[in-house]
This record gives sequence, structure tokens and C-alpha cells, in this order.
Amino acid sequence: MAAPRRPIVRAAAVATAAALGASALTLPAFAADEPAAASPKAPPVYSVVDGTLDWGLKESFRNYVVTMAAGKITTTGGAQQAPRNGVFTFGGAEGTYDLGNHALKTAFKGGVRFTSTAHRFDITIADVKVRTQGRTGAIQADVTLNGTKQNDVDFATLDLNGIQPGHGEGGAVTYKDIPAKLTAKGAKAFNGMYREGEVLDPATLTVKPGAPVPGPDPKPTPSTPTKPKPKPKPEPKPTPSTPAKPKKVVGGKMAWGMKESFRRYVSTGGKITTAGGAKKNSGGFDFPYAKAKWNASAKTVDASFGGSVRFRYQAHGIDMTFSDLRVKASGKKGTLYADVKAQGRTRDDVKFATLDLSRVSYAAKNDVVLLSKVPAKFTAAGAKQFANGTVGSIYKAGDPIDPVTVALTLSDRAKVPSAAAVPSGSTGSSGSGASGTGGDAVPAGSVGGGGSVGGGGSVGDGGTGALAETGSDAPSGALLGVAGAVIAAGAGAVYAARRRGPGHGVPGVTPAP
Repeated sequence: MAAPRRPIVRAAAVATAAALGASALTLPAFAADEPAAASPKAPPVYSVVDGTLDWGLKESFRNYVVTMAAGKITTTGGAQQAPRNGVFTFGGAEGTYDLGNHALKTAFKGGVRFTSTAHRFDITIADVKVRTQGRTGAIQADVTLNGTKQNDVDFATLDLNGIQPGHGEGGAVTYKDIPAKLTAKGAKAFNGMYREGEVLDPATLTVKPGAPVPGPDPKPTPSTPTKPKPKPKPEPKPTPSTPAKPKKVVGGKMAWGMKESFRRYVSTGGKITTAGGAKKNSGGFDFPYAKAKWNASAKTVDASFGGSVRFRYQAHGIDMTFSDLRVKASGKKGTLYADVKAQGRTRDDVKFATLDLSRVSYAAKNDVVLLSKVPAKFTAAGAKQFANGTVGSIYKAGDPIDPVTVALTLSDRAKVPSAAAVPSGSTGSSGSGASGTGGDAVPAGSVGGGGSVGGGGSVGDGGTGALAETGSDAPSGALLGVAGAVIAAGAGAVYAARRRGPGHGVPGVTPAP
């Protein structure tokens, strides 16, 4: 009965080692059923004889190709696409798993091609490979853009933290929904349509381990004698102290950019203005402190902020204002509330986004409580604010938006760190900056030169159609040629939506979220 169990035992060992990077869990598993594999002369590499990669690249891009771009998606070489414009399956996996460094290398057959005559692009992804080592990995592929081919592009990074392997028929091992993000080279392969770090569709990897790959016999490693552990010293008794009086919040601010792709989209021909003390920073906007409660021991914050930001794009029917922002946090979770005005109608206290506070500290340092670069995602109610009466919202619950930074001061002398003014995902000082003197209009997608520009400047009045600076190496003409408006793919769909029915416009069928 031992022989039929060997592929399953081997698969379990490979899965455990790849996900956890722990040889202590791997070698005993092999030794339990295959004594030769546990010996000093056992080959450390096992073959991968079959498997699949299920990956959709980026859902919003697929939707854009078949709707706004009026294009086609075709698979070749045995790759398949799920119904209703679903994800792609690349099969025929071949490769190896190295027990020595817990490295998985697999290659898959097939490719996928995205074409649009209207928007003048032809992109092919083929020869897909997956590399993992421990808790990290990457998706590699050959990318052909409008006839120019780049081989073995490190297209996406993979994060295996928390991914638990499952087991299937014949000893197959499955890693489901591995988070993936676009690399700098992947963004360049798409001619700057998306930026480095943007979230891609999760990947599901299934592999079937085979027989050991013969290799040189490893030399036995001499064992090191174990040293006796020193006895622990008794801990000193704590000295009773007088509890300090809790401090109250006296000031602060909130930094947030709403959603970078939306700002860039509006900047192509619209205007963004701030009011009520809100100001532009290099990655979004600063909102002034209104009131707040903070409890470090209970890990709670309830903070409200003044000011407002208004997005107007007359040609595409957009007029939205966000104000009266409030962050309510407790432990690892939180909610961002906002008043949202669209086309003259205001919805108060909208539960706009969920907040992930698992990596922040509620403790004060130098009389400053800093919740820095807190990841945020649309709630269902938040995504609904962008709905058009005809086509609905292009966003959905769970879509990532710009992170939120909250800084609260506990004394008049406390200073908010300058880093608190720059949300994660901003372009920092890499760009040239843009400023003006007329009112408080600000360029939505400008690349700041660092720091706040106060009242800000202005980008267009809806009539110029000028493309805001993006920080991409590609010229703006090339970007527009690839996707019609690649900085926010789908801008033209808003115009189409306005022609079909009433309601405030939103950016396309699916812009780059």
C-alpha cells in the first residue's frame, strides 16, 4: 500500500516547503514513505510533470478591450479563456522543485493576444513561467507589443504569505488566489498603461510533482554538538509608577488622494478644486483637523476632518464633491466616511471605504499619533457613488483606492511628520511639479515636486483635453495611441454612457483602477 501513496506524500512535502520555506517540515515527510530520499545521497530536486496556471492578468483591462476598445481577445497554443470574458488557463506545466532552497520553477504552454483596431494596439502574452522561492515569487512571460517582442519579462510579483496549498488527484498541489502586482518591467511592456505596484488578478497555480531529478551526491554535513542553554536570570520586580493622565487630541490632518487613476482621468480635460482649508499635496490632498478622540490602550481613533475636494469634467458629465471626511478605527479594522455630492444631490455619512489597520500603531510618539498609509478599499456604498443611471458603477466593493494617512497631535508643540502628507502610491519628487496662482484649482494627476503647494494651480477647463504629466517614460502621444486614454483606460466610455442616458458620468467601462 505504500507505493500508491508516494505521489501524494511527495506533493504534500513540495507544497509545504514552497509555501513555508521550511526544510524541517519537508524532509521528514519524504522520509516517512521514501527512505532513500532522506539519505545524505538523495537528490534535492524533484520534477514537475504537469499542472496549470489560472490567471486573468487584469480584469479591468479585459473588460476595456472587449467594450470600449471594441477589440478581441484570442488564445493560442492550448491556452483557454473561461466563459464571459473570464480568466485564462495555461497548461502543460513542466519544471522542477529544489528542496535545497525551496525554489519552484515551472513553464506553461499557450498564449493570449489582445487586439484593437480602433485604439491601435496589439499585445501578446506567451511562454508564461512561474518562479517561487519561499514566500515570494514572480510571473515571467514573453510580451509582444505592436510587433516588438521582449523575452522573459518579469511581469508580476507573487506574495505567497498565508497561501495554504491544497491537494488534488494524482498528487497535484494547488496554490489558490496568490496576490499579484505589476512590476516596473511589466508596466513598461504595456507602454505605461499601468504603473508599477498596481494590483493584478490573483493567480492560481496547480502542479503535479514527479520523480527525483538525478544530481551529484551531496557531502554529509558534520553535526555540531548542542550547547547547554544558560539558566534564565530572574526578572527584576517592576517598580510601581504613577499612571500618567491621558492626553487629548488638539490638532492634526488627514492625507488622502481618493483614487489616483480617477484623478489622472479627470485631469485629461477637467478640473479639480479644493475648498474649506483642504490643500493639494504631492500625492493627493491634505484635509484640516476638525475634532478627534483617541485611546491608545483600547486602540481606537474617531477623527473628523474639514475641507472638500471637487472633481469636474464637463465634457464627460462628472461633477462630484467629497467633504466632511471621518476615520473611525478600532483595532485592525476601520471605516472612512464621507459626504458625497453628485449632480446637486448630497449623500451624508457614506460608508465610503474599509481600512486595514493591521500594521499601524495607536501609540503616540513625540505627542503625535500617526496612522500612516493605511490600505483602503471601496465599500459597496462607496463604489455606488460613481454609478451612472445607464451603465452603473465601474468600481465594485473591494477595489483598492488610495491609502489614508491620519496624523493627530497631542500638544501645541507637536509637529506632524512631513511623510504623513504623502499617501502611499504618490510619485513623490520624481516629477516636475505643477502650480498656479489662480484660486485653488489643482492638477489632478500632477507629479509633485515634494511637499504641499498650498492653494495649488489649475489644469484645463474641460476644453483643452491636455494630458496631465504621468511620470512615464513613454510620450503622451504614444500612451493615447495605445489605449485611447491609457492613463485611465476607458475615458471615452463615459461620453458614450452620457449619450445613452442621464446621471453623473464615471470613468469609462473600466479605467485602470
